[in-house]
Parts: sequence; structure tokens; C-alpha cells
Amino acid sequence: MRSSRVTYEGAYHHVMSRGLRGEFIFFGKKTKEYFLNLLRESVKKYRIRLLAYTILDNHYHLILQNSSGRLSDFMRYLNGTYAIYYRKQHGGIGYVFQNRFLSTLIQKENYLTTAIIYVLLNPVRAGIVDNPYNYPWTSLGIYFRNENSDFVDNEFVESIYGSEIQFQTMLKEWLLTDKKLKPVKTRFGFILGNSGFETEIEKNFNRRKQVETSMRKRRQDFIMRPVEDVINDFEKQYGIKIEQINPNTMKGKELRNKLLVLLKDEAGMKYSEIIKLAPYRTLKYSSLAKIYIRTKEKSRMS
Repeated sequence: MRSSRVTYEGAYHHVMSRGLRGEFIFFGKKTKEYFLNLLRESVKKYRIRLLAYTILDNHYHLILQNSSGRLSDFMRYLNGTYAIYYRKQHGGIGYVFQNRFLSTLIQKENYLTTAIIYVLLNPVRAGIVDNPYNYPWTSLGIYFRNENSDFVDNEFVESIYGSEIQFQTMLKEWLLTDKKLKPVKTRFGFILGNSGFETEIEKNFNRRKQVETSMRKRRQDFIMRPVEDVINDFEKQYGIKIEQINPNTMKGKELRNKLLVLLKDEAGMKYSEIIKLAPYRTLKYSSLAKIYIRTKEKSRMS
């Protein structure tokens, strides 16, 4: 009996899925466009945060966050739906993808930025192009273009690099030195992180198992709520209008941070939308992702 994937809500993953026996599963523009549209649909359907992708002829790579706790459902739908499409287009019988998807848990600090760069440079390592920007089937062209993607969280990715200069510097460094990721095999599978990351995984995974034994999330729990409803419920719960939140006080800062998580998780708002609201107008754009991460981590530890 196969063991279940080690994951938990909020975990970051490098996911890779390969065609059976390494055979081509993406033939030309048509099939890659279909998969890309399916990826867009799947991300929204299962509320998975996608940070980067690369689609090659016989496999694909994703960097994502299991933001809804439904990574397995997401992957089952993505690969299963594409497999049906592939068989209709190319015939044959049996499996399309080789075994289950491969997954590496990623620690956020430093390791997430290197994992994204690694995935984006796959077409260069495969000898397809010399310049990664010349390969159209990655998310590389989405970042630092003053536009927001409708399915890749480019805002978050841009915030963790800090600036386009830092992003380009790391990209060129990895391109010139041909660096590789060095995941470590543990009892939780492969991980990319420091020596303390395994303890962090165990703590979060055990918490997830405890929660799952006491509750089951309903389908409607994963449908985005109207922004107005989220704000109204927040104002009723805490007895304050969001315009009255004073982030210069400890209490006001706590309320601001809690509201940020609700707007991101329940209403699906982007940081570019959130920063226009009263409690966030004085903040720097890059600060929002950091506040979101810290608040989520604090809630998981409480």
C-alpha cells in the first residue's frame, strides 16, 4: 500500500510529473496550450497558489504552495484531466504519466527563491534554448512586467526577490554556473531546507492529521467569498470599521494583519488590490507578502 503524500496547508512544493517511460506527452503548441489552460483552471478550482511553471515535451515542473490543503485533489484533477485529453488526441491505452507525481517540500527562507530559478532554467539545461526568455512555456516572462497574472502569483514571487535586479542577478548566476538543487531524502520524502526544516515539517504534518480527524472541509469552503462579505463579517466580529483600524497600535496592527489573511485566503484578493484599502495604504507593496506569511505562520504555531 502506497503511503500518502507528506504535505500540509501552507507547505511549499516543487512538483514534477513525467510521461510514462519518459515519452513525449506534450506535442507542440496545441497540447501545451491546453495544459496551460488546464493548469489555470485547476489553480483556481482548488485554490492552490502557483509560483512558477515550466512545461517541456515529456514532463513539467511546478513551484506551488498548498494554500488550501488540497494538493492531492489538485494534482489528481490536473493529471487525470490531461490524460483523458491526451488519449483522445493521440490514442492508445493505459497510463499517460509515470507513477505518481514527484514532490519536494521546500523551506521558504532562501530555498524557495533558488527552487523557482531552477525550474525556470529547465529549458536551458535541456539544451532547447540558450536564453531562457526565448522559451515560451515557462512563467519567466510573467514577473516584473507591471502586469498581474490571473493564475501565477507573480506579486508574491516578486516580493520574495525584492527587486528585478536581484531576480536577474540570481538567474544569471545559476545560468552561468549550472547550479543544481540538492534536496535531501528524509522520512518525509525529499526536502529542500536546512537542518531544522524536518522538525518544522513534522510539527505541521501532525497538526494537519489532528485537524483532519475532527473535521472535513465542505466543498463550499473552497469557493471565494465576495470581498464585501469578508469585510462585513470582520467588522461585526471585531466591532470596528476597517477605516478605523490604527496600525500604529499593537491591537490595530494585529487586526490589520488578520484582515490581510482573510482578504487573501477567503476573497482571493491580490496584493495590488489590498494595498488600496485604508489599513494598507501607508505600507510598501513588498511588505504585504511578508506580513501575510508571518501572520499565517503565527496562526499555525498558536
